[in-house]
Amino acid sequence: MCGIAGYHGFRNGSTFLPRMLDAIAHRGPDDEGSAEFGDTGFGMRRLSIIDLPTGSQPIWNEDLTLALVFNGEIYNHARLRAQL
Repeated sequence: MCGIAGYHGFRNGSTFLPRMLDAIAHRGPDDEGSAEFGDTGFGMRRLSIIDLPTGSQPIWNEDLTLALVFNGEIYNHARLRAQL
């Protein structure tokens, strides 16, 4: 199972994020990613059960102003893709 970690409200939280992700390395030894915005940061550890080449996270929008980490599957992705 993948792992997600993050912080909010710490000016120097970026020093903690690598340690948090290291602490959950057993949850996802296959990949790691993180994003930080001011006093907020989050990251993930990935366990590749079905290894998709586009599975690295965080996922960014087109102008790199938004990012997200996600643990799960979207089963109706074809219908949503057509709508979006």
